[in-house]
Amino acid sequence: MKIFKMSPENPDIDLINEAIDIMANGGIILYPTDTVYGLGADIFNDDAVKRIYTIKKRDPSKPLSVLVQDRSSMELIADLDKNSAEIINKCLPGPFTFILNKKEIVSPYVSPSSKVGVRVPDYKIARLLASLFPITTTSANLTNEKTLSNPQDILKQIGDVVDLVIDVGSLEGNEPSTVIDLTYPKPSLVRNGFISDKIKSIKEDVENLKL
Repeated sequence: MKIFKMSPENPDIDLINEAIDIMANGGIILYPTDTVYGLGADIFNDDAVKRIYTIKKRDPSKPLSVLVQDRSSMELIADLDKNSAEIINKCLPGPFTFILNKKEIVSPYVSPSSKVGVRVPDYKIARLLASLFPITTTSANLTNEKTLSNPQDILKQIGDVVDLVIDVGSLEGNEPSTVIDLTYPKPSLVRNGFISDKIKSIKEDVENLKL
């Protein structure tokens, strides 16, 4: 297992590319986002995705969310209508996971349903890691165990089971993303997570959100 210390403001591109190569070859990484540390794998590598479930001891019937580099990349894996696009454009990048109708390119190992959760975090390192292909984004913890903010503590919980760690130190806040389902006529709040100024600013656009 490799551990890369990295500056969130000035990421080492050579190390980022090495992390991408590891995922491209079926590896798993531990990486920071704008909310919590996540477990990353190439979503198009079914064996790597199944390994994520094993690491987390997660029920395979529960979907994993996907992280993409930017707003336009979302359309590679999900369908966006006009209303969804308007809300997403106001919120991203940011601490949100939007549930959308998935495209066939997304494996049932990533999401066994017709939907998929998609993120574009406000975090440079995470977006760079998804520059060649979408990656999984799921909190780096055992199922039903506490989500921790420091890579050393995370590894004590899950074990030395990843191939690479990108360590930026402890993440402040340590709250998961806010999850909004956009597959219905009206947006629906699924999880009330990290609350930023952005989500406060769209309350009038997302009538169902009770924040």
